[in-house]
Amino acid sequence: MLTLESDTFDDLDLRLLSALEADGRASFSRIGAVLGVSDQTIARRYRRLCAEAGLRVVAVRDPERLGQDQWMLRLRCAPDGATVIAEALAKRPDTAWIGLASGGTEIACMTRPRHPGDHDDLLLGKLPRTPSVVEIRAQQLLHRFYGGPSGWVLKFRALTDDQVAALRPAAPESDGPVRLEPEDAPLLAALERDGRATYPELQRATGRSESSVKRRLAALLASGAVYIDVEYRSEVLGFSKCALLWITTTPATMHSVGQALAGHDEVAFAAATAGPSHVVVTAVLRDTAHLYAYLSGPVGQLEGVQHVEAMPFLRRVKQLTYQGPW
Repeated sequence: MLTLESDTFDDLDLRLLSALEADGRASFSRIGAVLGVSDQTIARRYRRLCAEAGLRVVAVRDPERLGQDQWMLRLRCAPDGATVIAEALAKRPDTAWIGLASGGTEIACMTRPRHPGDHDDLLLGKLPRTPSVVEIRAQQLLHRFYGGPSGWVLKFRALTDDQVAALRPAAPESDGPVRLEPEDAPLLAALERDGRATYPELQRATGRSESSVKRRLAALLASGAVYIDVEYRSEVLGFSKCALLWITTTPATMHSVGQALAGHDEVAFAAATAGPSHVVVTAVLRDTAHLYAYLSGPVGQLEGVQHVEAMPFLRRVKQLTYQGPW
């Protein structure tokens, strides 16, 4: 089980982060009631996490529920161009999880196309014409084993199952693809800036009545088209290392390997991919020694794993949304 290793933040901070991963829009009073502390204490801890841990609560569109393709990109760049390119990619609304690796010469990036032409525009248009980009490798995500609405900090198990159940919204109503309507754009834009925006704030941002905003947001969340997520610096919890793992498996074991990885405490994201490797993982670790122990132990011992390429991030440029250089 993961343990908090911080001189600055304590178990209550961890439980608050876990509560926000269970329901990012839960009121301070509701969180306080579940955690057994006052809403003033929760509000004070929340503000400190925002100021000192980079905490942000934001709405995220779920491409899997929306039936949209996602791709993982690996860009090999000239050393003097990688940072500039990574920052430019980070400002695009259709990217997430951007990191610099390989001594600052390689960029890893997840794309989340919002419109049918976005992916072609990026992969076939802008990136090939960028002089500093030496090589582009793209692998389509086929199936998500872990991540999205399932947050990594819940793997600390700081909350009981009953506490998580008391906070977590109802599961999506159906398994089929869902739709976003054009009139949802102002509502989503406001929530992507602040997932905890109040209903009066959302009313002003959309020009719709408060009751209309409440109904539409509830429908979007219930459908799974949109979920509320949290981003923060994992370093404040004592986990300073982040790495992408590109894992090659036998075809018959791809699913079982992905499912097993989803249960590992270190795994924040895992998906099956089309391309040279078959599973991609985002692992969050304490340090380099933890990365070595994880690769040589739990990952290396999985039946079906044939090859693992580890890509430690030198610097994370973007998690869910862009907020300037880290």
